[in-house]
This record gives sequence, structure tokens and C-alpha cells, in this order.
Amino acid sequence: MTLDFSRDFIRFACERAALRFGEFKTKAGRLSPYFFNAGSFDDGASLARLCDFYARAILASGLGFDILFGPAYKGIPLVAGTAMALAQKGRNAPFCFNRKEAKDHGEGGLLVGAPLQGRVLIIDDVISAGTSVRESVDIIRAAGARPAGVVIALDRMERGTTALSAVQEVEQSFAVPVISVACLDDLIGYLGASPELQQNLDAVRRYRAEYGVKR
Repeated sequence: MTLDFSRDFIRFACERAALRFGEFKTKAGRLSPYFFNAGSFDDGASLARLCDFYARAILASGLGFDILFGPAYKGIPLVAGTAMALAQKGRNAPFCFNRKEAKDHGEGGLLVGAPLQGRVLIIDDVISAGTSVRESVDIIRAAGARPAGVVIALDRMERGTTALSAVQEVEQSFAVPVISVACLDDLIGYLGASPELQQNLDAVRRYRAEYGVKR
């Protein structure tokens, strides 16, 4: 079921050129008719709006958590922004992120922010090979906490190296849910209703038919 904010997010991503259409080679070597780049939300207003979508998706999921975690580097602004967006909606949650290299002076260590404990919700942009999630889970478990789930902006809903999608592989490997603000089905629905972008619909549908998985 498409949520109102999912379609709104797709529209916003297209307006910001975070979602672009054409021919793009994926990490798997496939030629994709669309490309998503969360780095295009590169000013205060767009980042705030992006993180508001994350907060809405988290609250709509009903998933319980104690702290937010953002993996370096893209997850750092996302986790801070999402924590602020949640606070504005009445859910004040602590957050934490990691450094790529441990600091050997000052407070030291790999982690910055609130203590990493309890149920940890990972905030990331997308899941491609699941490497970032795997590293995050290792950090979380090493701190004595446990992963509660992962939140991403867009679920491409396409096969990884198996019959499962990268998102499904993460859910299966770590026994946690993955929440997405929007998914490929939302994108297809939006393209079908958009006169300006409808010319991209057939290519995206063909790609979905060849590489897609069901949610």
C-alpha cells in the first residue's frame, strides 16, 4: 500500500534531481533506467524535508527503538536530521554515529553522541550490497546493544546475487525489518500519473520485470 508521504517523497526527489532518469550502470553491472542519489539533498531546507520523510516513515511503522544510529559518512547528517524531525513530532530520541577511524585524543573512541544501548534503529540512504548495514550491526553488537531495524529512503526492490533483493537479504541475515520511505512500486505509480515523466514509465517497468522482486 502506498502511503501519502511515499508519493510525496518521490515527487520531492524528482524535483531535487535526486531521482534521475536515463541509463545508469549499477554496482551489479545492470543498466538501470533510473538513479537515486541522496547526496542531492545538499542544502538545509532539502535535508530538513528529507529527514521529515524519514521521521514520518519511522512513526508510521510503529517500530520500537531506543536510539538512532547513523553509519559514517552519509548516515551522519541523516541521523542528526531525523532525530530533530522526530523531536518536532513529539518523539525525542537520542542518536549516535561512528567515525571511520578511532580518535586517540579527547573523548577518543569510534562513537560520537549518546551511549549506544538498547534497541538501535539504523538510518541510512539506500541498501545496495548491505555492507554498511553489516558494519553497523557489528558496531552495535560490540557495544552490547542490538539492532532493531533499518530505515532507508528508497527500496529499489531488485534482486541481489540471489533471488532475494538486497533489502530482503538484510532482513533475513539480521532478523530485523527494513523500513523504506518509498519503493520502486511507488516510483512506478508516480510516473504513471506524471505527464512530465511518463515517458520513463515503460523503461522502468521493463527493468522491474527483468530484475524486480516482490515486497
